[in-house]
Amino acid sequence: SYEEILSDAEERMDKAIAVLSHNLTGIRTGRANPGLVESVRVEVYGSATPLKQLASIGTPEPQQIVIRPYDVSTIKEIEKAIVAGDLGLNPQNDGRIIRLNVPPLSTEVRKKMVARIKELTEDAKISIRNIRRDANKAADTAEKDKTMSEDDRDKLKDEVQELTKKFEAQASELAKGRESEVMEG
Repeated sequence: SYEEILSDAEERMDKAIAVLSHNLTGIRTGRANPGLVESVRVEVYGSATPLKQLASIGTPEPQQIVIRPYDVSTIKEIEKAIVAGDLGLNPQNDGRIIRLNVPPLSTEVRKKMVARIKELTEDAKISIRNIRRDANKAADTAEKDKTMSEDDRDKLKDEVQELTKKFEAQASELAKGRESEVMEG
């Protein structure tokens, strides 16, 4: 139905923005941010587990991340996973906690991060446009099956287009905010 198509499109577009937002938190700025390491997968207890399930992660200083494993016997595995994660961070471990000093970003690295932000944002916008296409297809099908009038189909397509614009603008806003964080570090 009209309402179902519209709410499904909105829900899916909202998810695309949530994914973008999550992906952008993993982008490095010159500041320490738990998001840089939270999703690093650590091989412990026979499976790859996200770091945030194995330790508390804090940023006591703007340039430092502190990781406190809930079980200190996992500290070596955590350290290994961070090094293997190729984040450009050098873990220091005192047997109880791991400290990561986040170096300031070079101009070249900042430009790479901004390029990555643009890539992630474009992926989100492509998802949003694909959702628009699906909703429009559903509207056309409903009209062909005589479960929706031509006028309703056209109105629905207009509303889906408005949603598309709204969510693409949200994606651009998120990206702009993250880019300025990266550039000022």
